[in-house]
Amino acid sequence: MRKYETIFILHPSLDEEAVKANVEKFKGVIENGGGVVENIDNWGKRKLAYEISKVTEGYYTLVNFNADPELPKELDRVFRITDSVIRHIIVNNEK
Repeated sequence: MRKYETIFILHPSLDEEAVKANVEKFKGVIENGGGVVENIDNWGKRKLAYEISKVTEGYYTLVNFNADPELPKELDRVFRITDSVIRHIIVNNEK
């Protein structure tokens, strides 16, 4: 298994329950795919560096996880089809 980290930004119009539900959804994708979540760090609502589709802030979340190389592709697919995700990135965190 390899180490990965992902940061995703959720739409600011979501309430706290919806944000938690989305985080749990992505955590479930990782765990159901055979990965292990090491850490979830909710950064809260922050201003974006630049405007994205007329949105100026969002809920940031950082997730560190271990997984096989195929899992990030599935996680990326789920991020792309989830309407509440403004931006995301998945990075191989091995040094």
